[in-house]
Amino acid sequence: MQRNRRPLNPEHQQTHLPMGSMILKRMKRLFLILSGMLAFQILVIWTFEDLNLFESVWITMTTVSTVGYGDFAPQTLMGRISTIVVMFVGAITLLTLIVSDFIEYRFYRRERILTGRWVYKMNDHIVIINTPQTGGEQYFLRFASQVRSVPGYTSIPIMLLTRQFPEGLPPELRDVGLVHYHGSGFDPEALKAVHAGSARHIVVLAADESDAYSDSLTFDIAHRLCELNLGNRATIECVSDANRPRFENLGIRTVLRPVRTYPEIMVRSVVAPGSEKVLEDLFNYEHDHPHRYEITLDDLNWADIVSALIRHGIGTALAYIDRDDQVICHPEINTEIEGKGLIVLVKSNHTPSVEVVKEALDRYRDFINRWHELQTASKSKE
Repeated sequence: MQRNRRPLNPEHQQTHLPMGSMILKRMKRLFLILSGMLAFQILVIWTFEDLNLFESVWITMTTVSTVGYGDFAPQTLMGRISTIVVMFVGAITLLTLIVSDFIEYRFYRRERILTGRWVYKMNDHIVIINTPQTGGEQYFLRFASQVRSVPGYTSIPIMLLTRQFPEGLPPELRDVGLVHYHGSGFDPEALKAVHAGSARHIVVLAADESDAYSDSLTFDIAHRLCELNLGNRATIECVSDANRPRFENLGIRTVLRPVRTYPEIMVRSVVAPGSEKVLEDLFNYEHDHPHRYEITLDDLNWADIVSALIRHGIGTALAYIDRDDQVICHPEINTEIEGKGLIVLVKSNHTPSVEVVKEALDRYRDFINRWHELQTASKSKE
């Protein structure tokens, strides 16, 4: 429906009622009246004309649809009067009104969808509350792309609950199947409209990823979700680490820092709870961090390298740097590694030196050599 247009029907002035429901109710009422008039006309034709029941139905339907094939026509006075009064005056007028209401309903529905006021029937979907202050469109595009590449999430519906996009979602977001509802996460009616209770996951983004005061708004939304027993489905962003215990005490499943350039981290925290802890550790020096060691690798496979570093309490090998300066993550475990560097996840409060790493690898080489010698000796005795 276009804005500022005059209402077509008096009941549209009743703004306290949902217009869509009023249009549908009136359409149903008109359909019932039309069905009654058609049934009455069929009985009249069947009674007064020399036609069987099927022929009576046929002439009635061709008349009301204004097709008028002319193969049958009323011959009696009662049949003709009934056709004039019931069909031309009543039924055709009702059919016109029904079609008009249907078109109006379609315009109304389209406007509600564009402005984020249409309530979809959704289940087992993802609800994202709030929109990043900058780059929201790209963030949502990458989020949708990443989450739908996860097995089991390829066709999951995604709904945005936000006060952004008052004129409708950008075409790029609509093209990837995102829909939105114009509202706030602390509004119970808005949470009901997006069917938060039947959602698989609920994501609450920080209103301002650089302002700790936005945690107060996030906390309000989180508290509302926990009142609805939805905290175990919620993943929220917390700007200030000091506020994390407050969210955890509420019963929120996952709390992480805002990372706008990598929505993949949010996706991981949603589909694999707990992985965000590992990812966050990679970005800070509080607990663990990835450290690069310049070291020659030429005679050990990946399984040996990983085992050597773990057994000597150094850390976890994440990747190696090959001869062409390419970083190789998760290589084949039984393939001999040839490279010039290692990336290892180590403790931030105690980062081993490169000499310690070399010593650990040398000791593991000696261990493997002795083991092979023992195996060869055992086989020779047999």
